[in-house]
Amino acid sequence: MLTMKVLIVDDELGMRLATERALSGYRSEIADVNGEVEFVVEMAGTGEEGLEKIQAAPPDILLLDHKLPGISGLEVLEKLGQSRPDLLTIMITAYASLETAIIATKRGAYDFLAKPFTPGELKAAVRKAARHLVLSREAQRLAEEKKQVRFQFISVLAHELKAPLAAVQGYLYMFRDHALGDDLKDYEKVVDRSLIRLDGMRKMIMDLLDLTRIESGKKQREIQDVDLKEVAEMSIETMLPSAQEKGVKMTLDTQGGLVIPGDRGEFEIILNNLVSNAVKYNRDNGQVTVSIARIESLVTIAVTDTGIGMTPEECGRLFGEFVRIKNRKTSSILGSGLGLSIVKKLTALYDGDVSVTSEPDVGSTFTARLKVLKPGAAETSDS
Repeated sequence: MLTMKVLIVDDELGMRLATERALSGYRSEIADVNGEVEFVVEMAGTGEEGLEKIQAAPPDILLLDHKLPGISGLEVLEKLGQSRPDLLTIMITAYASLETAIIATKRGAYDFLAKPFTPGELKAAVRKAARHLVLSREAQRLAEEKKQVRFQFISVLAHELKAPLAAVQGYLYMFRDHALGDDLKDYEKVVDRSLIRLDGMRKMIMDLLDLTRIESGKKQREIQDVDLKEVAEMSIETMLPSAQEKGVKMTLDTQGGLVIPGDRGEFEIILNNLVSNAVKYNRDNGQVTVSIARIESLVTIAVTDTGIGMTPEECGRLFGEFVRIKNRKTSSILGSGLGLSIVKKLTALYDGDVSVTSEPDVGSTFTARLKVLKPGAAETSDS
């Protein structure tokens, strides 16, 4: 429940008391944010007193009479100026004219209420102002949150790119300064390391593009019948050289009809990320098992490894963007920290999810669950 303070500035005591009675205990539902607002009323009999109360404890909504002893309502508006942008003023007047409305609007009035008015008219005006305030504040909060997320994103990206750029720069200085002598063969290892670093940065950029397309709704989807078993076999084949270097054995187990409607590229990204991680974070001479099963409209893809494993705390933050588990066991393993975040977003396109179970020094199982798309599923096109 949100509470908003209403200050009525009117020289008629009866008007002030009637306003307090009408709004006392009144609650208004703001459907746009699924919230409810209640109102607390304060009163002032002159413009000077109203300015003092605003200065001491600013209200959310100001009900301001035009005709006041001493300074007028328009003069109160002028003195407030732009100092209270989050204060909405509803002018109360029995002398409505186009000229008064124009002046009041220019000085910041939000709405007008003509005397005499009914309790229903008063509540409608206050409800309208409250809704405007709630939505404006929510928009401002979201804008600030977006700005903060953007700042954090750029900071993390800069941090992730700084290390490989520094490494490649260092290797180039070695070439320039002939640090390893004049025999080009002595620099082959340096070239290989530079290429690995550049491949890592290239993957990060491609992952960022995939992530941006998915989140913005601009990713072009081509929905067609796809054989998941074939996609899994290709993913395993792609990772076979890396697996063989570590002596990791890979097996595929499939059950049920696995030709389903979907975007082949999305299935490839999901399987490539899960299989790649299973090999990268495995121990030497380990095992990777890819299991795909379909039961009615639910497809389950489970990739199990016998690798380094993770703690429950590490598992809990694994699917965030730029999240990589960093410890002595993973220090030599390169990655963008975006792959699993992309997998999570892609599974959501199929009304599914992805989860992990893991045990340190035993291994991990990543499970993606996808609902089979219904015929005629909507496609998102590039624009």
